[in-house]
Amino acid sequence: MNYLTHQLLINEEIEHFIKNLNKKDNHWEDGKKTAGSHASKVKNNLQLNRESETSFQLSKLIRRKILSNQLIKSFALPKIIHGIMFTKSLGNMQYGRHIDNPFMATGRSDLSFTISLTDKNKYTGGELNIEGMTSEKQFKLNAGEIVIYPSTYLHSVKEIKNGERLVCVGWIESYVKSIEEREYLFDLDAGARGLLAKNGRSDELDLIFKSYSNLLRVLGN
Repeated sequence: MNYLTHQLLINEEIEHFIKNLNKKDNHWEDGKKTAGSHASKVKNNLQLNRESETSFQLSKLIRRKILSNQLIKSFALPKIIHGIMFTKSLGNMQYGRHIDNPFMATGRSDLSFTISLTDKNKYTGGELNIEGMTSEKQFKLNAGEIVIYPSTYLHSVKEIKNGERLVCVGWIESYVKSIEEREYLFDLDAGARGLLAKNGRSDELDLIFKSYSNLLRVLGN
């Protein structure tokens, strides 16, 4: 499974983010400022100044939420969560087809994520389009929902027709670089946890968890 969608934030948390992001003294700047040389040519959105206190505090909350979520940890095996930004897209704004930089000042980009802070029914357009090896997939998220996908894929955000799209984006440097190896480990972990919940602990299950842990030691970096 190359993508993961999951409800990360509850309503109270979403309201906290919206309230802080809508402060009048926030400085929203041209999104091209943090784009690479190619991406800057197709990027048209606004982003909250990453050096601001609001961005700093809200980024800490995002890291904490991701690292406390067992499903996301199993899927992504996060080593570093980095480059977190809060971006806003208004009418006629979009982010054309691009690929994320493999290495950033903050870390390696193995996985990219988008967390929607506005409900998908509050704006038209703005779908996140991700191009896999043989197919394309579009995502339009509920408020508080996260999508995580490989940073190696070309992706884009379609033009906003009306309304406002407010999201948090960032990257994950994983302990395991390979998409395929992360998928094998995720399936093994999910299967073992399912058996544990269904049948309880056993000697055989201990061997599965042992193999998972040792595979992670071998494949991790």
